[in-house]
Amino acid sequence: MSRVAFVTGGSRGIGAATVLRLAQMGYHVAFSFQKEEEKAKEVARQVEALGRQALPVKLDLEDFPRIKSVVDEIAHSLGGLHALVNNAGYVQRIPPEELSLEDWEKMLRVSLTAPFLLIQAAVPHMKKAGFGRIVNVSSLRALTGSAHGVHYASAKAGLLGLTKSFALALAPYGITVNAVCPGFVNTDINREQLRQKGPEILRQIPLGTGRRPRGSRGPHRVPLF
Repeated sequence: MSRVAFVTGGSRGIGAATVLRLAQMGYHVAFSFQKEEEKAKEVARQVEALGRQALPVKLDLEDFPRIKSVVDEIAHSLGGLHALVNNAGYVQRIPPEELSLEDWEKMLRVSLTAPFLLIQAAVPHMKKAGFGRIVNVSSLRALTGSAHGVHYASAKAGLLGLTKSFALALAPYGITVNAVCPGFVNTDINREQLRQKGPEILRQIPLGTGRRPRGSRGPHRVPLF
């Protein structure tokens, strides 16, 4: 029987590339989106063209009470849950002295609290299967900091602590928990930043170019195999 994966933020960028890679590896894939329904439908069509089931789910990650019910419904619809990729997030550039408490709390809700709740909801299904693979998409900024993204870097650093702690707790159950820390990836969410500060950004990259989303397939493949 094929395994089932759930990817948050799977309608574009790194998320969409991850969804397709998982389908190529034999997973049936559920993925969340928030606004771009047509893009989500297109990703689903590509998954189905690979002979796998696709289940796009509209989900606001700040709607905490709904997270568990969505995960349970995915497991019920597709026959279990074996892999979770916490990919969804957003980038916001604000000087630290202008950062509001609302901005700070929203970033933590989306990039740290939601992954925590998603893992909590997924674990019972993985324990039942005797197998689980969890990947949290952090960021290079978790390691380097970000002068105009204090809240982003802090949330992504917290995600690394969350990853290590869950890895220790879940290893006895055959569930691995890993994180990847992408650098600059040329996705829709980063395109405006690249347009405004392209030369400055590219100078910090030894290869002199941002990766395309398909470049994220390699890091994700190891912990999910």
